[in-house]
Amino acid sequence: MTEAAYTLKGKRVWVAGHRGMVGAALVRRLEDEDCEILTATHAELDLTRQSEVEAWVRDKRPEAVFMAAAKVGGILANDTYPADFLYKNLMIAANVTEASYRSGVEKLLFLGSSCIYPKLAPQPLHEDALLTGPLEPTNEWYAVAKIAGIKLAQAYRKQFGASYISAMPTNLYGPGDNFDLQSSHVLPALIRKAHEAKQAGALSFAIWGTGSVRREFLHVDDCAEALVLLMKVYDGYEHVNVGCGQDVTIGELASIVAEAVGFSGAITKDSSKPDGTPQKLLDVSRLKALGWSPRIDLRSGVRDTYTWYLNHHGVSS
Repeated sequence: MTEAAYTLKGKRVWVAGHRGMVGAALVRRLEDEDCEILTATHAELDLTRQSEVEAWVRDKRPEAVFMAAAKVGGILANDTYPADFLYKNLMIAANVTEASYRSGVEKLLFLGSSCIYPKLAPQPLHEDALLTGPLEPTNEWYAVAKIAGIKLAQAYRKQFGASYISAMPTNLYGPGDNFDLQSSHVLPALIRKAHEAKQAGALSFAIWGTGSVRREFLHVDDCAEALVLLMKVYDGYEHVNVGCGQDVTIGELASIVAEAVGFSGAITKDSSKPDGTPQKLLDVSRLKALGWSPRIDLRSGVRDTYTWYLNHHGVSS
């Protein structure tokens, strides 16, 4: 493991977006770092309002910032609310970055998304693929905002020498995920579909598209571990991919979910629905060179996530 260049011990560390899946995982992970964790609910602080953010940061004086706050959702949500996804994510990135600079934050980590890469970029996706081709149309609004966040971090580093870095996670899942079928990502949506099919005694449940597109999935606790490592040891201009380096087809994922849920019926394909990007697999060589590797394999991670779903959504197995 690379020796830490920046310590979190004794620091005031702001996790922006602590109620989200990644933010909550970061809070859990940071409890081992002997730091003061700063958080604010949306009722206490609207990150899309510049004056509120600047006043809050001036008052709380964080020394390190994990920018995990975002408006997130799957293909349907992105397609339905493009203005919300672009505006809100742009404002969050701009306001938190500027307020951090004004108050003298020592280090900031901006959290992006693998959807920043071109739809047809060579696989696995290396960091250098950014801005080399057209984006996937179904989530370009979110992607554009996240690209702007990366460029903001780089601009403040270039102009002011700020120690701001960016990390690009792959598809994440785990405790705290969103299981709303209207706005969720594919893995939690499949868990809910399989569970409801099992409870109803249905003969099948459907997946979107052909089931042949490939996706990479990382447990959110593994992601949090990687982000804390990056905060400690990485201080570079380029963003860093965060993933496991392995992918599965959506059809294979559906089978893993069905096994975890205990659903023994058929899995059908709704070809009227879009597939999205044909493949999204990250090149994680830059992260692995820092000494990091994931601990939670997909099958056990899906089982644990299903258990969390049962315990937190008032449902029975």
